[in-house]
This record gives sequence, C-alpha cells and structure tokens, in this order.
Amino acid sequence: MLQHGPLLERLLAGDFICQVSDEDAFRHLSLEQTQQDINHYLRPLNRRLVSNEDNSVYFLAYHELNKAAREQLSGQFALTVQSLLPLLEWLQLVQETLGRDSALTAGDTIKLQEFVLRTEDNQSLRQRLNQLASDRFFNSQSDALDNQVKLIFRRLKEHGYLLQPHSDRQYYIVTGKIDYLIDVIRFIRDEEHLPVDDTPTQQAIL
Repeated sequence: MLQHGPLLERLLAGDFICQVSDEDAFRHLSLEQTQQDINHYLRPLNRRLVSNEDNSVYFLAYHELNKAAREQLSGQFALTVQSLLPLLEWLQLVQETLGRDSALTAGDTIKLQEFVLRTEDNQSLRQRLNQLASDRFFNSQSDALDNQVKLIFRRLKEHGYLLQPHSDRQYYIVTGKIDYLIDVIRFIRDEEHLPVDDTPTQQAIL
C-alpha cells in the first residue's frame, strides 16, 4: 500500500479528489484495482472509498454506521447544514450574474473581474452579494464590493469548492466538490424535508 500512501493520507484528511483538483489522482482512483486495494486497507478503519452519482469526485465514507460513526456524522452534518444556505445563495448569484442556463459543475471557469463588473451594474445583485459576504460563513468586514468578492472566492477556494490555477491570475475553476454539495442539498431536500428549494432559481439548480 506504499504506492497509495500519499493518496490515502489526503482522503483520510477529508479531501475530495476530482479531475480538476488532481487529474492524476482522480484517474488513479477510477481504476477498479486501486479502489479494491484502498478499500481493503481502509476496512479496519471503518472507511470506504465512494463517489457521487456522476462519478465526478471521490471521497471517504464510513463502512458501517456504528455509534462513533453516527456521532461524527452528526457533527459534520450540522456544519454542512450551517453552510448550505450561503453556498446555495452563491450558486444562484453566479448563475444569475453570469447569465448561465444551468448550475455550476466541475470544470466550469469563473472570471473574477467579470463577476465583479456585472454585479456592480445591478443594484439588486450588489445588495444580495453584500448580505452574502456578511454571512458568518464568509464573515466579510468590508463594504467594498471588490474586497467582498475576493474574500468569498478565497473562502470557497479554502473549502475546496474552487481551484485557482495561477495565484497571479484572477480566475477560478469549479471542482467536483460542488457536484457533491448539490447532491447533499438534494438529499436534504428529499429526505430531511428542509426548505432549500423555496425559489424558482433554487429549483432550477436542484
């Protein structure tokens, strides 16, 4: 298992691996033999390798939902629910601001300056962005639109939803973790009956 060591460390640390975030690792995880090897190693740790419905991102899940696993998942679920509404609002803002017909998905590119310029020209979008930036998930202390947008995108990059290929160029690529997020939102909507589809735009995303 030495050849899988670095990959296992990343997965156990909670990484989501997709073609955008790490093409080589993603291709490696797509191999059936690699999946079998990793799952064999992870079995004593009560973990297993899983992917989303579209097989666009790999991550770890529990093998058996024992008491310890349920307690851990409850904490993770609470944090996820806390961040869902601001993340869903951000998805809507991007879709409306950039005039997209569909929700973001892995591989999509967002140009920061284009997003800023289009938001500046629309008072309604500016107000929504200002409210979003002040949400505790992003926690912006600035009133300047440019600073608010940069902070939002930086936070999304830190949480693995966006990748910035070049630090000196202000464009971002959406990772497969967005696909995972939308799957979680759909699950909560369908299974937990939380009100995450109150608007037509939300319904379009989901």
